[in-house]
Formats: sequence, C-alpha cells, structure tokens
Amino acid sequence: MFAIYGVIAGVAVVAGPTVGGYLVTHLGWRSIFTVNIPIGVITFALAMLLIPDLRPGRRHRLDLLGVALATAGLLGVIFGLIEGQRYDWGVVRGFVTIPEIIGAGIVLLALFLYYQARRQDREPLLPFEVFKDRNFTLMTLVMAAMGFAILGIYLPLTIYMQSVLGLSAIDAGLTLAIQPVAMFFTSGVASSLVQKVNGKYLLVPGLLALAAGTGYIDWAAQANSGRWDFTPGLIASGLGMGCIWTPVFSIATRDLPVRLGGVASGVINTIQELGGVLASAVIGAFLQNRLAVALHDRAVASSGQLPEQYRGPFVDGFSHAARAGLEVGVGQSGAGLQLPAQVQAIAHHVFTHAFVDAMHPTMVVPIAILVLAAAASVFVRAPRQDAVTAHEEQAAVA
Repeated sequence: MFAIYGVIAGVAVVAGPTVGGYLVTHLGWRSIFTVNIPIGVITFALAMLLIPDLRPGRRHRLDLLGVALATAGLLGVIFGLIEGQRYDWGVVRGFVTIPEIIGAGIVLLALFLYYQARRQDREPLLPFEVFKDRNFTLMTLVMAAMGFAILGIYLPLTIYMQSVLGLSAIDAGLTLAIQPVAMFFTSGVASSLVQKVNGKYLLVPGLLALAAGTGYIDWAAQANSGRWDFTPGLIASGLGMGCIWTPVFSIATRDLPVRLGGVASGVINTIQELGGVLASAVIGAFLQNRLAVALHDRAVASSGQLPEQYRGPFVDGFSHAARAGLEVGVGQSGAGLQLPAQVQAIAHHVFTHAFVDAMHPTMVVPIAILVLAAAASVFVRAPRQDAVTAHEEQAAVA
C-alpha cells in the first residue's frame, strides 16, 4: 500500500510543473493556489464518506501541547528560511529579526523534543521508538534529500527554461513532463520487485540515476540550448525516480509495528516537506548570489561594446539587478534597464549567459545531496525473516 502511495506521490510531484504551467498560462498565477481549495474540500468529503471507522477499543488523547510546540517551532524555522532572503536576513519589523525567528523556532522544537521525552511512557505525539528501526531512520534522511533535490532541481531549471530559453509556462511544463512519463516504466517494475528483493538494490541505483540525469541536464544547459536537448537527462532521471518512491515507503514501514504506521507516515511526509523548505532557502540564496556575481562580470565584459556614456549605467544596472530577487520571464534580462533598443540585445546576452553561469554550480548541490542519500541507503537492512515468512504465508492464502 505504501508502494502505491509512493508512486502516486512521485507522479504528483513531478507532474506539478505541467499542470502548474497550464494553469499559469491560461488562468494566471493565483490559480495554482486557488485550485487546492476544491481539491481539499473533495478529498475531505471523500475521506469522511469512504474511510472506515476502525477503532480497536483503546481510547486516545491528543497531545495538544505537543502539537502546539511542534507547530510553533516549525512555523518559526520555515518562515525564517523562506522569508530570510526577502528581509536580507535582517529586521522583519521593530526589533524582530530573521535570525531571532529561526532561533525561537529551534528553541521551541527543542522544547517539543524534551516534552516528548517526558511523555514516552504515556501516549506521546512522537514515539521515539519509531527511530529505533534503522531502515526507517535512513528513509527519513532519503526523503529529506528527495524533498531538497526536487525543489533544488526545479527552481533553477524552471527559471532557466522561461527566462533564458523563452519558453512559456505550459511549454516548460510539457518539456519537463518527459520525466514523469519515463518514471511510469520503472515504477511498475519497482512495485513488483520491492517485496522480493532488498529495497536498497532498487533505491541506490534510482538515486544515482536521478543524480546522473540531473548532471546531464546541468551539462546540457547553455544560453542557446533547445528545449529537447535535455531529453536524455529527463529520461534517465525519470527512470531513476521510478525506483525511489516505491522502495522508500516500503523500506521505511516494513519492519515497524502496525500501531506506529500513522506516526511513521506523518514523520516521513513532514521530513520531506522540510527538505523542500531548506532547498528553497539554500538553493534560492545560492543561485541569487551566484547570479549577482555573474551578472556583474558579464556586464563588465560586454560593456566595451557600448558607447562610453552607456557603460556605467549598463554595469550598475546589472550589478543591482539580482538584489530584487529571482524572477521568471524578462525580469533581470535587461528589459527593465533604461537603454536604447539596440542595446537590449547585448543586455539579453549578458543575462542569459550570466544565468547559465550561476545555474551550473547551483544544480551541483542537489546532485551531491542525492549521492549522499544513495550512500546512506547502502546501510539498509534486508527484510527480517519473520516478515518474509508472514508475507509468503499471506501470498499463499491469497
């Protein structure tokens, strides 16, 4: 069941650019948020109607203080990481700064862990025994890496396809759709093999294939590349993804007691989201920093083609362009500079080549994270013999 969930979750993640591109192109950017409202309402209604009410006769109490501490702590850390660049990692309002918000979030999370440690003999929100299973702990790391890698790959790649190659949102999404299509070919195979072999023999090659495919995409990305130049990399990374989502959920929960299934799934999903949040801060800041440097260097190198009176404003304009944040479309391509029309071609050249210069080292970061996740997955334990026997007995009965 977790294998099925993994496939669907993987498809949802990588299909997002296609659906999102269509919505942005035809209905505007606000639609990608609005569409979640009816989907959420329908999902909630179906859950109430279809999910059976299974109660083993044991009364439960919700750990409200634990929920409050965890929520407030995560809010502080996530808000600080996402909004840090916007406030230049300084003052938000009055005496409140981004480092203080992140620090307060960390303190609250530490209090949450201390409080949970005191409640382990009762009914804690987070039973620590779930982390005693080595496979589960390793898979939380893999899911954090996947959350980081997916956003770390798509953030610079989406901006590149639209701002450098000039593709529309829907065209960029359709180009990236090669990846989920390729994933279907291996996800079915992985689903059938995950109960027969040690999942790490699928997971490790999958992570390395995703890293290799991403490396090819990074290598193929040039200022004058065509949209189909990335096809080999998208196919390779898609085939790799099909060998990741299915095994990771199966390995994580395979040897856990049934009563810990809910906690396990909640922790894994939360860790994945945190990985994405961390990537949005790290990759966004790194890309913007590299872009600021590259824009200045490219502007200086190209300014010699301009008349003397335009060189200073040209270099200054690009030197400050990246400070406003990363943009999709014309954004920092020089279209906003007050320059004659004939200079725009040079400005466009500066931006496109500078963005490629900044993108190359940025995409190395998620590749490295994926390689580290593959190395950690080598230590996954084989299925316990009692679990294998139980599975064989269930198959025989069926």
